Amino acid sequence: MKKYRVVLLGTGFVGHFALRAIIEQPQLELAGVWVNNPEKVGKDAGHLAGTGAKTGILATNDMDALIASDADCVCSAVGGSRREDWVTDVHCRFLEAGRNVVSSSVVGMTFPRAYKRQDLVKRIEDAALKGKASFLSTGMDPGYSSDLALFLSQLSHSWRQIRVQEIYDYSTYTPTEAELVLGVAIGFGRPMDYPAPIFQPGTLTEVWGGPTVTLIADALGLKLDEIREVYWRHPADKTFEVPRLGVIKKGTQEAYRFEVQGIVDGQVAVIAEHITRLRKDSAPQWPMGEAGEGYYVHIEGDPLIKGHISLTGPDGDHQYGAILGTAMKLVNSIPAVCEARPGVLTAPVDLPFVMGRGLYRAAASA
Repeated sequence: MKKYRVVLLGTGFVGHFALRAIIEQPQLELAGVWVNNPEKVGKDAGHLAGTGAKTGILATNDMDALIASDADCVCSAVGGSRREDWVTDVHCRFLEAGRNVVSSSVVGMTFPRAYKRQDLVKRIEDAALKGKASFLSTGMDPGYSSDLALFLSQLSHSWRQIRVQEIYDYSTYTPTEAELVLGVAIGFGRPMDYPAPIFQPGTLTEVWGGPTVTLIADALGLKLDEIREVYWRHPADKTFEVPRLGVIKKGTQEAYRFEVQGIVDGQVAVIAEHITRLRKDSAPQWPMGEAGEGYYVHIEGDPLIKGHISLTGPDGDHQYGAILGTAMKLVNSIPAVCEARPGVLTAPVDLPFVMGRGLYRAAASA
């Protein structure tokens, strides 16, 4: 079995899961780790991944040294929001050096053709072709949710609407910048008239319209006339506290629902929907998910197709499972990306079906 040497960029929310997977994946070999936090420089990768075993690979903030390494691929898990130009610069440097790149850093790049910054897409495409390397941006949602819809569509005789849906309680979703992400950006715990950035015109389309709605339509041969955004917000009926986020006061936002709709001839053909709560019983007027929380795909047509997946960790936490799933979507794509044509790729259109090959582990003895 061919092995691929991999450099990891970022050991944060998604990156530390990806690091553990790269260390333990038999088809991969860790070639280096880049960190932004000075306190992590010099730490063994095994320590940062939480495996407890030394790898001999020490974290560094020397990007030039990693670019000059003999890695086959770069797994980029650094946060790219509000620093897309810097992330693109980094990715291009690796691509020009002949290193393939898989990334979850810039969400809109999941479907490059629809990304609003086509100047960045062109830079990445040019760098990839120059270095004869491949680039893939992917994740969970957007990312795997689109893959799931396209995978299920092969069972259709005909369809009239595809809905990709996420239904989750986000009370355990606590990234390092929990207040910035959940409070400032989304508006949890803020007054109901707070102008949350996520609901500013065009934001939902940027994050889910191109990477999910347009990707599904395009892959299935459908041209959208327009994309519409609709959203609803729900106030807390009492005061309560969310660990690491803080106090959510009665009357402030504790749940939201949105739809990003792809329109064809006046009809809603493709929908990306999120129903997000801070308590499982909040906003009872909205769907709870007939099979529980998780990701759903509803394909209205002949036949009617319904799919549901949930990801949970050892303690039953679905946020752990979703973030680990994001990391594994990156890591498990590495062999296919390394063998793909040079240039910017879209999953699953430009790649073979990615499977969990070589990941069997025998159950621990009682």
